Amino acid sequence: MELAEADPKGLVRESYRIEGITAGECRSIFMDWALSIPVGAPVADAVRVLIATYGTANPDHPMTSVLNQALAAPEIPRRRGGRTGRQGLQA
Repeated sequence: MELAEADPKGLVRESYRIEGITAGECRSIFMDWALSIPVGAPVADAVRVLIATYGTANPDHPMTSVLNQALAAPEIPRRRGGRTGRQGLQA
């Protein structure tokens, strides 16, 4: 995947240029970026291109952390309790 495909609007590129950007702001930019990726595009491949292009040179940048989190496998959902969880306990 080419960089132009991975960051079509340049949102991630610009996030690395913002002085003092916070992790929360990077998450917001990441969401905007994710919504700009075409439907069906390999998002994980795009994230890997962005990390290779920007993250390698800026390992401590908050956007690098956000991009790495995007590649991490989600946690397995656990039972949270509540009425639905108790329905099976009543005899």
